[in-house]
Amino acid sequence: MLSTLRDLRAFFFWLAHLPGFKSHIAYADADYFNLSDKDVAVARARRDKAVPTIAQVEHVLSVMPGDTIVQRRDRALIAFTMLTGTRVTALTSLRLSHVNMAGGYVDQDARTVRTKSAKTFRTYFMPVSERAVGIIADWHAELSADVTRGPDDALFPATAIALDLGGGFAPAGLHRQGWSTSEPVRAIFRRAFAAAGLPYFNPHSFRDMLVRHAMTLDLSPEAMKAWSQNLGHADVLTTFTSYGSVPGHRQGELIRAAAAAGGADTALDDEALVAAIKARLGKAA
Repeated sequence: MLSTLRDLRAFFFWLAHLPGFKSHIAYADADYFNLSDKDVAVARARRDKAVPTIAQVEHVLSVMPGDTIVQRRDRALIAFTMLTGTRVTALTSLRLSHVNMAGGYVDQDARTVRTKSAKTFRTYFMPVSERAVGIIADWHAELSADVTRGPDDALFPATAIALDLGGGFAPAGLHRQGWSTSEPVRAIFRRAFAAAGLPYFNPHSFRDMLVRHAMTLDLSPEAMKAWSQNLGHADVLTTFTSYGSVPGHRQGELIRAAAAAGGADTALDDEALVAAIKARLGKAA
């Protein structure tokens, strides 16, 4: 409701300046499309996200088949997202030349990759899964060895469709270009998690997974800043506020552990905690 009303408000605000309408619609009329403050607060409330664990994604990769090139592409897509947290729109526009397997990184160049806010940055493979690294290495080598493909071809090509012997449509290899929309990527994730007997986790949830994993590693401020940059964030606080929420069950565990350790006497309030983080990051820089 909040999203719909926001769009309606923007539409009528735009309509109010057009000839034939501005004599009947005032700019202030657009304010009619508002929820109450209470409903806005409910709509914007933060709730626990559905986020997979590293072990769950490892399980998905372990049961995904790799007999056909389409199946290997699907498996590589999930492995790559696990290692990099790349956004789905960027996944559909990555090229073979963007990946450097020797260096273990991918260059998300906004000139050719559809990154958020046209940011250009380098993402190193996160140290979370040797299995995923092997899958990506094999996939990149397979495409690179194909004489019909070049460095500017898609890292994850779209599926080619042809008629089968029964006259129906069936996969017939891969195109050279990638998908034009993100829905095929989400469909691959849905099928993979369903086949593994797990609930569906969308591609974006992998970014939350990687941040939550990093928070369990007791990283130094400098290392956490590097992890943040790996996700394309200019500010490490963006990483914490957008993806670093602690799940409810983990929140309880940490509170009980702090009480058992007598940590209540030395706890920092939110303002002091943010100041301490900024101070430590300043020293690390």
